[in-house]
Amino acid sequence: MDLLQYTFFQHALLGSLLASVACGIIGTYIVTRRLVFISGGITHASFGGIGLGVFAGVSPILGAAVFAVLSAFGVEWLSKRKDMREDSAIAVFWTLGMALGIMFSFMSPGFAPDLSSYLFGNILTITRTDLLMLGILAAGLIVFFSLFLHPITYVAFDREFARSQGMPVAVFEYVLMLFIALTIVACLRMVGIVLAISLLTIPQMTANLFTYNFKRIIWLSIAIGFIGCLGGLFISYHWKVPSGASIIFFSILIYAVCKIIRR
Repeated sequence: MDLLQYTFFQHALLGSLLASVACGIIGTYIVTRRLVFISGGITHASFGGIGLGVFAGVSPILGAAVFAVLSAFGVEWLSKRKDMREDSAIAVFWTLGMALGIMFSFMSPGFAPDLSSYLFGNILTITRTDLLMLGILAAGLIVFFSLFLHPITYVAFDREFARSQGMPVAVFEYVLMLFIALTIVACLRMVGIVLAISLLTIPQMTANLFTYNFKRIIWLSIAIGFIGCLGGLFISYHWKVPSGASIIFFSILIYAVCKIIRR
């Protein structure tokens, strides 16, 4: 294939693999714990960090990472309070992040920046730095889940049972929220803010059609996610459409086909 000789396409393939590993692992926890709405809130809250990064003249991805982590911890903390409902806490950070992102981007000196790449993503523009970040994150997730798979499974399925076994449930929840936030930020260049949550849920939903085993869902999600990325790149190349949207479209197509086969 002629495309393989181009560096940008090699980066896209490696980025697809690393992102599939990271999203396959942490996405299984998200779907099992039913944290999809929370993850959506963190995703949109990170836009505030992008706007702040543009305004301050620092890396927008760094700003997004800070905002995403703080929002994740904020939602986790507020949702534990009796005077605040979880969906209300999510709405606060969701809307605050989007509002600050728009305000900071318009306050930035010079020309108004083009934020479409962060909203919709473009896997063909990922750099070596993005790949390094994805690689470190994927390695960290592999190590953490390998060491603590059973406690994580207990926390994901039944937190009360995990507490009764003397497990530090709160510590695991905050660490996993940290990983969720960082994974979302690491995937922004690939699929953007608008579509990032899909990469963390659709492969897991597809895998869940065939198994309920936590570990098997992780492995299947990684494979399905990577196939979705490859198919999306193929569609993007031949139809000349944005790669981020193509990846999500092909992933949903896989889910639909698997759903029909399962029935």
